[in-house]
Amino acid sequence: MARTTKASNAVQRLKERSKGAAYSMVSMADGRFFLTRSDGTATPERLSEPMEIDAFVSFVNSLEKQAPKKVSKLDQAFEQKLQNAKK
Repeated sequence: MARTTKASNAVQRLKERSKGAAYSMVSMADGRFFLTRSDGTATPERLSEPMEIDAFVSFVNSLEKQAPKKVSKLDQAFEQKLQNAKK
């Protein structure tokens, strides 16, 4: 169950990054996944070969430009202190 959730969350983030494109994942009986995209035709386009979970999530994460991570001022100050301490 957690494996499928990890994969489906990656696909959901991809949909958000791509402004709602019709991406879907297909879970196979052997535990591998592949990605499809529908353009409104009867048959969705297959975008990948079946992959293990970690390879699938990495592939999905690489498809669209990821949003920059939000960093608070406190996080920035802490990172600066760490960098200064290393010098």
